[in-house]
Amino acid sequence: MTRPIIPGPTYAEMRDPLRLSDALRQSAQKALHEDELNPINLFNLNWKNTGATVERIVLPKELTGVQANIIVLSGRNFPSGSMKVGPAYTTLAEAEALHHLRPGDKAVIGPSTGNFGIGTAYVSRLKGYQAVVVMPDNMSRERYERIRKYGGDLDLTPGTESDVILTLERTHSEYVSKPDQYMVLAQFELLPNYRFHRHVTGDAVAQAAQDVGNGRVAAFVSAPGSAGTLAAGDYVKSLYSDAKIVALEPRECPTLYDGGQGQHRIEGIGDKMVTLIHNVYNTDLLMLIHDDDTVRGMEVMQSGTHILVDRLGVPSADACHLFGKFGPSCICNIIGAIKTAKYLGLGADDNVVTIATDSYDRYPSVSENLYERNGGKPDDDQLEMWAKSAFLGASLGEIVDLSVDGQQARLQQMKKDLWTRFGYDASYIDSMADQEFWDAEYARIEEIDPLIAQVRGAV
Repeated sequence: MTRPIIPGPTYAEMRDPLRLSDALRQSAQKALHEDELNPINLFNLNWKNTGATVERIVLPKELTGVQANIIVLSGRNFPSGSMKVGPAYTTLAEAEALHHLRPGDKAVIGPSTGNFGIGTAYVSRLKGYQAVVVMPDNMSRERYERIRKYGGDLDLTPGTESDVILTLERTHSEYVSKPDQYMVLAQFELLPNYRFHRHVTGDAVAQAAQDVGNGRVAAFVSAPGSAGTLAAGDYVKSLYSDAKIVALEPRECPTLYDGGQGQHRIEGIGDKMVTLIHNVYNTDLLMLIHDDDTVRGMEVMQSGTHILVDRLGVPSADACHLFGKFGPSCICNIIGAIKTAKYLGLGADDNVVTIATDSYDRYPSVSENLYERNGGKPDDDQLEMWAKSAFLGASLGEIVDLSVDGQQARLQQMKKDLWTRFGYDASYIDSMADQEFWDAEYARIEEIDPLIAQVRGAV
């Protein structure tokens, strides 16, 4: 049975929560800490904790070993614990505003390897939809538990992070093919994901750097899963045309790098494809990151605070502030940011910005797996070695300049080869080779926001 829409924010309000009334923001902030399942939490979907300032961490140089400022945007305080809830919300909100979807009409489907699926289950719960998350059957148990906690069902496909193509195939065969029954929040292919990150995350990236170094963004670094986050790079380049946009991949699954198809341990990235929403002509560099470095680096942040202080010289307050903040993909992004600063020869005035999608709370089982492979918990000497190897030792190998030798065209062809298999017209994919395509899709926010405001009514 169709039910009324549960109201949520516009793109403009997610970018600038101060557009909301003081009373609404205060109620939303209170609910975030006291009543997680209150629908008013939809108005906490922003990088600014429903205030004026983005949450960021400027990493200590004793950890990074570079002169450039490595700035990490933290997505852990988004409702549900990850910024991936943002594009899940915008995809559903656009369906309500543009296609008249209402709670009770259809079940909501979220293909994912974790955080987007959690976000789908959470947003669906708050907005009154039943959710089904399609994801591989070998992800961290914390992810499954969080989805079930929010009332979502699981449709598990064989494999791990590297087998997300099977998840995509299940999504298209079982759900996309039945549009009367299901609304698919297809993060790998639908443009609300792109719009959220270009408009909301991109602005947060710029603001995170505005009072650090020279106030500019020299590079933006992100490891693509859906590649939605890389859309922030389009916004960054609109401000700083010389900025470099850097994509990261697991060394163990270097699909974009050289077509590799291996297994890896970095949940949330390295999905063996060029996603439809990846603007490959605006990505400048591609780097490989060893998956064990990300897991070991995560463990250093969790178990090695004293090592960071005593053996690397990180100030105690800074080291303590890093505890609990990062999962493996976050560490991947940090290592990639350090490599970027080294590769570009950046100095003390330069800023490299990256993303911490979530935090450690959904990865204790990953630590347990590390202990099993390591023969027990690491001792102090191992933690020191891991810290120096992952962070201070980030190498300049396995880097591709995508702007030369037809590399971007190669990725565009990979995109075309894959997505025509899923029913997309080749000419539509060809149009994505032009920046005008992306700018036009971004400009649609101007028509979409008034419609979101109209269908939700007064707030």
